[in-house]
Formats: sequence, C-alpha cells, structure tokens
Amino acid sequence: MRGNRSQRSFAVSHPALYPDPVSRAALSVAPRAVMLLFAAALCAGAAIAVEGTLGAVALLSAGGGLAALALFTGVLGARAKVERGGINTHIASFIEHDASPSFTTDAAGEVETQNRAALDRFGTRKGQTLARALREVFADPAAVLYRLQNRAEAAGAAREDLVTRRGHVRLSVHRVGETAFLWRLEDMAERAIGGRGAETISIPMLTASRTGTVLFMNEALRRLVGERVKTVDRIFADLPVRPGEEHQILGAEGPVRALVSEVEGPGGRREIYLLPATGRDMLPGADPTAFETLPVALLRLTPDGTIAEINRAARALIGDTAAGLPLGTVLEGLGRPVSEWIGDAMAGRGTDRPEVLHLRHEEREVFLQVTLTRTTEGGRPGLIATLSDATQFKTLEAQFVQSQKMQAIGQLAGGVAHDFNNLLTAISGHCDLLLLRHDKSDGDYADLVQINQNANRAASLVGQLLAFSRKQTLKPQPIDLRDTLADLTHLLNRLVGEKVRLTFAHDPDLCPIRADKRQLEQVIMNLVVNARDAMREGGEIRIETETVTLREPLCRDRATVAPGRYVVVRVVDEGTGIAPDKLPKIFEPFFTTKRQGEGTGLGLSTAYGIVKQTGGFIFCDSVVGQGTTFTLYFPVHEVQDAVAPAPAQPAGARKSVPAGDGVVLLVEDEAPVRAFASRALRLRGYTVIEAENAEEALHTLEDDSLNVDVFVTDVIMPGLDGPTWVKEALKTRPNTRVVFVSGYSEESLTETRERIPNSVFLPKPFSLSELTATVQGQIH
Repeated sequence: MRGNRSQRSFAVSHPALYPDPVSRAALSVAPRAVMLLFAAALCAGAAIAVEGTLGAVALLSAGGGLAALALFTGVLGARAKVERGGINTHIASFIEHDASPSFTTDAAGEVETQNRAALDRFGTRKGQTLARALREVFADPAAVLYRLQNRAEAAGAAREDLVTRRGHVRLSVHRVGETAFLWRLEDMAERAIGGRGAETISIPMLTASRTGTVLFMNEALRRLVGERVKTVDRIFADLPVRPGEEHQILGAEGPVRALVSEVEGPGGRREIYLLPATGRDMLPGADPTAFETLPVALLRLTPDGTIAEINRAARALIGDTAAGLPLGTVLEGLGRPVSEWIGDAMAGRGTDRPEVLHLRHEEREVFLQVTLTRTTEGGRPGLIATLSDATQFKTLEAQFVQSQKMQAIGQLAGGVAHDFNNLLTAISGHCDLLLLRHDKSDGDYADLVQINQNANRAASLVGQLLAFSRKQTLKPQPIDLRDTLADLTHLLNRLVGEKVRLTFAHDPDLCPIRADKRQLEQVIMNLVVNARDAMREGGEIRIETETVTLREPLCRDRATVAPGRYVVVRVVDEGTGIAPDKLPKIFEPFFTTKRQGEGTGLGLSTAYGIVKQTGGFIFCDSVVGQGTTFTLYFPVHEVQDAVAPAPAQPAGARKSVPAGDGVVLLVEDEAPVRAFASRALRLRGYTVIEAENAEEALHTLEDDSLNVDVFVTDVIMPGLDGPTWVKEALKTRPNTRVVFVSGYSEESLTETRERIPNSVFLPKPFSLSELTATVQGQIH
C-alpha cells in the first residue's frame, strides 16, 4: 500500500504526465503494471514513450491486455537506439504473468524468451525454433509462422485463428523493433470458460498449472480471497486439492467451506470451481443458483446412482427429463453396467479415469465422457458427475476401426484368393489336359466338362473376393452403358421374375465410360437381385442413366466426388428399404439384411470394390417402407475416336494354337501348377526348362550356351520374387521376353513392369489355351 500511495502522489505532483482522469484512474487499478510500463518508458528516454505507456495503462485498466501489450511493444520498438537485450528484458517482465503462453523470437524464428505459461506448457525452448515448439499444437506450424511473420513485418501485427486436435486457438504476433517478434498463443476454449469469459460467472473459479501456479482468477474468487494471488496454497488451507470434497478456503473475512469441482483443461491446466457447500457456510456473495449456471455439465448423484440435481449445461446434453432417474436408465455403458461403475466409485474405486457412456436416445447417437467424483456434504456421501460431449471422438474412432477392419479383411481375402487361384489353376489345367485325350463320344467327357465348369464357377467366386479387396485384374475398355444394359436385359428379366417389372430410362446423349464390361455387368446384376429380394410382393425396378457435370465437389458418406463430367447410373426399387442404423454397414463383407441362408453378404461389398477400382463412386439412399436407390458415378471417357473393342470370346471356346518352337524357362514354386504348365507347353512343341524358385533359375542361366526365348515366372515366390530375378537375368539376356503369372492382381506388378520391357501379365487361374497363346504371342 505504501508503494500505491507514492504512485498516486507522483501522479498528483506531475499532472502534465497524467492529463486525463482515465490515466489517473488506471493507476489505482493496476499500479504494478503502471510502474513497470513507466520504468520501461523512462528507459526508452522519450516523452512520446511516456505518453504511449499511459495509453497502454488505460487499455490495461479497461481489460484490453493484449492491446496494451501491443502498444507497449510499439513504444519499445520505436526506440531504435535501445539495445536488443534491454527490450527483451522489459518484454519478458511484462508478459511473465500472462495466462497465455508467450514467446519472443528473432527474425529467424529462434526463441529468445518465454513466459511462465509457456514454460509450464512447452518446457524450456530457448535456442530452439518456435515452429518446433508448436508442432504439438497444430500441423505444419512453420507455414503458419512464416505467413504471420510476413504480415507482421508489413503491418506491425497479425493474428490467425487455427483449429487443432484440442479445439480452437488464436496465434498472434507483434513486431518489436526491427528484428524481434512477440508471439502469443491463446486457447479460445479457455477464453470462453477459463479466461475472461469466466468473469461473468457468479461462482468462484480459477485456472492453475500443474505446479500450482494460479494462471487466472475470476472476479467472484478475487472478492472471496480479497486479492489476486499467485499460488494455489494462498487459496486452500488444506492441500492437495481433492475434487469432490469440501475444502477450507482462506477468505478475506475468515475461512469458509466450499465443495471443489475440477475440470482438466488443455496443456495440463486445471479449472477449479468452488461450489456452495450444501447445508454449511455459504460462500460470501455466492449466488445460490451457481450450480445451475455453471458452464460445466454437472450432476449430483445419490449413493445408489439416482440423479438428484442436474444443471443447465448437463440438461443440454442429456435432456430435461433426466432428474430423478437412475443414471443407468439415462446412460448405458459400452463395456460394463453403469450401476457397477457407480458402486465402485462409492467405494473409492474407479474415480481415477473417465468412462465413455452412450446416451439412450432414439433419434441420434450421442456419447458422453463422464467422470465420477466422491463427495461428502454435511456428512452424507454422494457423487458428482462431470459430463463432456465425446460424440465426435467416438465417431472418428468408429471410422478408424471400420477402416482397419476393412483393410484386414481385404488382406485376408487377397491372400485366400491367391491360394485358391493356385489350386484352381492346377484343377482346371489338368482337366484341360484330360479333355485333350477324350472326345465327346467318350463316357468320361461329360464328367470332365462338369469339373471344368465348376472350376470356372469357383474362379468367379474367388474373383468376388478379389473385387472386394480391390485386387482383381480388370480389363477396362470404352463401353456404352446403353449397349451393355441392352445385352443384359434378357438375363435381368429372367432374374427378377414375373412379379417385378424392369424398366429403363436412358439419356439420349449418354457419354461412354471406361470399365471392365464383365465386372460392370456383375455390379448391375447384384443391385437388381437385391432390389428384387426387397420387393416380395412385386413392384417396379427402374434403371436410369444420364450424363451430369459437377461444378463443385460432391461430398457425402465420407467420400468426395471431384468436379467433372460423370455418367450416373441409378437402380431404384419400391421395396422395404434399409433401416438407418444398418445403412452404413451395407458395403461390409458378409453383412446382409436377408434371412439366414438367403444371402452371403458378398454382393454389395463386391459391387463396392469393383466400382471403386474402376475409379467410380457408389452411394445408397433408402427410406424404410418406400424403397432404395443406389447411385453410381463413373468418370466420362474423354478419348475421341475410341477403337471399338474386339468381341469377347464365348466361354468355353478354345483357340486353335499351332505347334510352336522355342525355349521356355518356367519358374513356379507351386508343384501342381508347374507340372500342368510344363506339360501344356511341351504339348505345343516348346522346350521347357523348369525351376522351383528364382535362385535355381538364375543358377540355370549361368550357362552362357543356353538360349532362352521366354521367361514364364510367378510373381510372388519365397526368396527372390519374379520381377527381382527377371531384372537380374535381363542384364545378360536383354532381349528375352517375359510372361508374369500370379493369383494376385496386375496392380501389384504395375510399377515394376514399367521398368521391365517386353513383359505381359497372365492372371491365375489360366487355361491351357490361354497359357500357350500368351507364350506364342511373346515369341512371335
């Protein structure tokens, strides 16, 4: 108080320096800040600096701390002859007790000073770059800092609001002198609750660091304590602070009791609220409705878990009708029952970590993170529940788990398909060899044909697994959907039956697309069959096509369709529809809404994989009781004068391949496949050298007198894979042709094949004629 009186006396004796009542009033509000600013002004040694300092004081007294700081730094920066170290010293003193982390840096971004809040949150960063310190706050800080510093160099100051994992923050910068910058990181959530926004809360609250430093006190707490204090031990007589229990507060008019509630804030800060102790001494000046107006969602629970009291913020989360109900009827646990958790909390267990609970709500999915704290009020035990909305977190978690699950199933499907393709290659290949020795009059011929047909059906099923995992080999070609659907009409009419009408509506100016015709037909058939099954009493299925142009990105179902021209296909039915809770799962493998035994759950997942691998998009809209619409987007094929594709060879047709000559090095680790391929090539007149693995093949090629025309090799093998050993062999035999075979898709080979000349790909399972025709094509 002695210092305050001397400051006021100085103001009275020097009225020229304090020309207005605002400046003089500011001295009584913030005398310590005034002296600091005034001392800094005297160091600057200019009358204008004194005026600038008084202006900053006036702003400070009006609550404009950041504006005052900006004016103060401008005053210091105006004095060009003041040494850099002196400026940093004054700034460090001024920002030391700022509740927001603040730094000073040089022009290169190296941290020179930081205040106490920055030390608590980031640790010592002196000598490091500010970008390195801010990496834990938001992504790519270097770009943001560079942008703001350039603006500050031009305008003197700049600021930007940023979105981080923990919420919104505001980063501001002020230029200090010619080569220094002052940075301030302000948490907008804290600004709303734990910052200046908390001044309007009638209940006492404070924000403290891990070390017990008081970063903020609102007006209600300052009135209670009688002054602004720096440490928590100046407020609580009985440390440590125990949330949910009554504590003795060192009030200005004597000790009082208060119930403590604590909320964990960002950066390890704690927001501590002092609630009136029920039935005990009320906090002086406290509002009896403070619990109701507290901006933290709180519930008072009885020992058996019944909601005894609920404040306004909590009602906004769980509704107005929750009071008087057991918590377990309002919220349900994701792992264990809520009642069991409440019992553990009353026994002193399970209060150290929050639980995520699901709100029993019929219209929307709501998840809440709930923390239970034991309380004792008037000798009676109870619980305080602190609630926060965790819906967005759980949604992101569900999306992550779903993507991980789909990736795992895709890898499994690809691996299973690879092994099956090896088996099917051996089965269908040896069947082809047997068919060469039997004619149609032979009694075994029909049995062999049945084996061959069923092997082809199995290969089609494996293709669905690869389609789901997007690893099947596609043979894209320009196609007109109107022609494709016209070819399918007869088959689709047979599929839908007599009760269902199938109608088409085509855009007369429909553009071509580039896709695998066979795979696209499978997609349409899957969608039509699902539509038929949804209309047991009959109805109409409409297939519509049109060309659309998207001027802006189309965002829906976590997918974004880029602007451009697309051919849109819609399959519309009048069936039972799909429930909203099942709609997000329909593209998952083995998920089906049909009764047991009526569906495999692979149809839509296969269609999804084919469409995505083609470069398109598929969406579903459904209303229960009204019907379902599947909408497919395919990019328009823009190539002009596209050559019409050659007609597909009918299934089962065999090419007549003349006897060939040449030397083939066959490298295959699967013995049955190697045996079939070797016999098939020898039957066509080729000389075949067999190798079980890549190492054996390279050893064989060490004989310089051996001439080899074609390498036929598996892609995936133990030890060296196909592309690796082939590249090694081509160093000494650069003109040798290559045929890669694999049960995986051609995509796994695309990048490597571009660097291997004269190579082609033959997917498994392949027939005798396909193998010999491919080898002949490479040789001739």
